[in-house]
Amino acid sequence: MRPKRGPRVRESVPANGDGREAQYDLLTAALIGAAIGATATLLLRRGPSGSRPLAPLLKGAGVAGRSALRASARAGAKGAHWAREHGEELIERLPLDRIEHDVRASVGAARDRIDGFVQHELRDLRRTLRQQRKRFGV
Repeated sequence: MRPKRGPRVRESVPANGDGREAQYDLLTAALIGAAIGATATLLLRRGPSGSRPLAPLLKGAGVAGRSALRASARAGAKGAHWAREHGEELIERLPLDRIEHDVRASVGAARDRIDGFVQHELRDLRRTLRQQRKRFGV
């Protein structure tokens, strides 16, 4: 019997000089921000019962928590009002063609990397399967 080997550790891919890592960092930050925003929205909205999902937690926290929730709801309403007033002019200033091009390029690069990774893993699995068959005499 062979001695037991430790887990395979893969080496990180060296950073490219073409700025792809920065694009992935930006995309990751945008996705994290969207997730945090969606979570905050779900926690601060009113449910079908008319209460907020965060209300039982705030009841335990006391009066300060409830007033903080009310303040955050007022700030959210003010933000929505500001967005309605200024949103159109801000959208007009966005370089939508460039954004679309960058997103398409990032998605294409991600698809290529995922395809390469899956191909590599399949090769590893096939090799391991052949080795196991050979070992068992199948």
